[in-house]
Amino acid sequence: MSSADRAGSASGPDLDGEEEQNNPQDAGADPAAGGSANARVAGLRRLSRGLDSAVTIPRTGIRIGVDPILGVIPGVGDVVPTAASAYIVAEAAALGVPRATLLRMCVNLLVDAVVGSIPLVGDAFDIVWRANDRNVRLLEARLADPGGRRRDGRAVVVLGAAVFLSVLAIGCAGIVAVWWLLGGVGIGG
Repeated sequence: MSSADRAGSASGPDLDGEEEQNNPQDAGADPAAGGSANARVAGLRRLSRGLDSAVTIPRTGIRIGVDPILGVIPGVGDVVPTAASAYIVAEAAALGVPRATLLRMCVNLLVDAVVGSIPLVGDAFDIVWRANDRNVRLLEARLADPGGRRRDGRAVVVLGAAVFLSVLAIGCAGIVAVWWLLGGVGIGG
């Protein structure tokens, strides 16, 4: 047995319980940039779980991570989770995920950022939306099925339209609220 064979067998099973084998996903992975694709994806999965679903709230079955917890800290609470979320997308790009999938991942983060910016409501939304878990699932799905690119393109259009309409509705609601408040104090018409 060569030293390369011994080194490969010493790595043992991956997180899914399967023995590591020559995987086409590993072919494009740069060992100097963080090891095999499987190891990099496993690290991203751990990161996303820590951010979005690290522990279960007793008697509820609701999983929560540090993202919504840090989000209640005004000003700086969203900085660390946002940087970690961007890292997940950057790693997906480095692993060769199609642009349509990367765009879909960015839309997930945009939805998280837009709704997450609403005090308290956004933190509750983070518990349900789990953008990082979604993005890692997208990454894993694209590495397993590169043909899913067309589905990603449609999802980007639908989610993009939904985000646009949501931002438009929130803006209109804000204008109506200000108009109503100004009318209540006798300033508006």
